[in-house]
Amino acid sequence: MKIALFADTYLPQINGVTNTLNKLIQYYDSMGIQYKIFVPKYNTEIPDENIEQFYSVRFFLYPESRVAFPNSFRISSLLSDFRPDIIHNMTEFNMGISGLNYGKKHGIPTVSNYTTNFSQYADYYKVNFLKQPIWNYMKWFHTQNDMTLCPSVVAQKLLYNHGIYNTRLFSRGIDYKKFHPMYRSNQLREQLGISDKIAFLYVGRVSYEKDLDILSESYQDIHRKYGTKVAMIITGDGPYLEKCKEMFPKDTIFTGFKKGKELSEIYASCDIFICPSSTETFGNVVLEAMASGLPVIGANAGGVGEIIQHEITGLKFSPRDPEKLVQCMDNLIENADLRNRLKKNGRKFSVNRSWDKIFNGLINTYHEILEQKGVNDETYQKSCFSNR
Repeated sequence: MKIALFADTYLPQINGVTNTLNKLIQYYDSMGIQYKIFVPKYNTEIPDENIEQFYSVRFFLYPESRVAFPNSFRISSLLSDFRPDIIHNMTEFNMGISGLNYGKKHGIPTVSNYTTNFSQYADYYKVNFLKQPIWNYMKWFHTQNDMTLCPSVVAQKLLYNHGIYNTRLFSRGIDYKKFHPMYRSNQLREQLGISDKIAFLYVGRVSYEKDLDILSESYQDIHRKYGTKVAMIITGDGPYLEKCKEMFPKDTIFTGFKKGKELSEIYASCDIFICPSSTETFGNVVLEAMASGLPVIGANAGGVGEIIQHEITGLKFSPRDPEKLVQCMDNLIENADLRNRLKKNGRKFSVNRSWDKIFNGLINTYHEILEQKGVNDETYQKSCFSNR
C-alpha cells in the first residue's frame, strides 16, 4: 500500500497533529508501508526523501503556526511518480485542500481528519460571527472526502449535528514507555522547589482557548487555603503566557516548552495533573499524564470527558466551573487513597492504548475504503495510473 499524507503543520511545531503524524510515520516504516508526506516548510529543510516541504508564512493569529502555499504542479508531478493508493488529509486547509483536489481529479480515495474544534475557538477570540461560516467550510471540505476520521465519539456526534455523516473513529495512542512513573526525579523536584509540596501540573499550549483563566481562579483558592503546601507548574508556551504570569500566584513555576526526557520527567515528578480545557477533541496530554502515574482532573467536555471515567481513572468537573474544579483539587489533596487509586487505574488504562493498536485499525479503514471502491491495492494502482 502507498499512502500520501497532507498536513498544514509539521516539525518543529508540536501539537496533536504533528504528534500523531510522527507516530504514524514510525508505524509505516516498521510495517514497510510506502508513504509521502506533504507539509509546510519552516525555517529549516528536513533531509528526508519521503517528506516534501512547501513555502509557508507565519499565521498572524498564531505566529508559531504556518500558512502554506503548495505548488500544485510540483505536487502533481510527485504524486504521478509515487502513485498512491489513498490520500490522507490530516488538516483542512491549504495542504489538505491540495490533497483533496488531487484525489478528486485522479479518482484516488481521500480520507480527512477532524482534530480541532475551530468554531468553538470563535467564542474565545470574540469572533462569534465566524462560527457558522467555519462550520460551512468544514462541511464543504469533509463531505468531499470518502471518510472523515474523528478522535472521539463526542467529535463524531458534533460532526453529525453539522451534516457530516460519513465518519469513523480514529482515536489516539500513547507511548507508555516514554511516559512512565520511572521518570520521577527527586533531583528535579528539588530544583523546582517542590520536594515537600503537592505539585499540580498543566502541560500544553498556553493560549486563550485552553481555559487557563479557570485554572488560575481555582488554583488561587487552593493556594490561599494551603499556601506553601502546594505548587503549580505550567509547562508549555503560547500567546497567553504573559497574561498567565500576571494571573497565577507569584510562586507559580513556568518551565517553558519541554520535550523528550525532560517532558517525561516533568510529568512523573509532579503529583496531580489538570486539563482545564473544554475545547479538546481528544486530549493527548491526559493520556500522557495517566501513563506517567499521575491522577488526572479534566473538564467533562469533548475528548477529555470521554477519556476520563469519573472516580475510576480520574476526576471530572463541569466545563468552565472554577468551584467544581476547586472541589476536585481539594479532594485529591486531602485523600491520598483516592490519588493512589486513580494513579493505578489511569496507568492501567493508558497501557492498553498503544499506537500500534490504533494504527492497525487505521490500516483496516484504508482497506475498507479501497474495497468500497471495488479494488484491492494492486488493482487500484493499475486502474488509476495505467493511462497517465
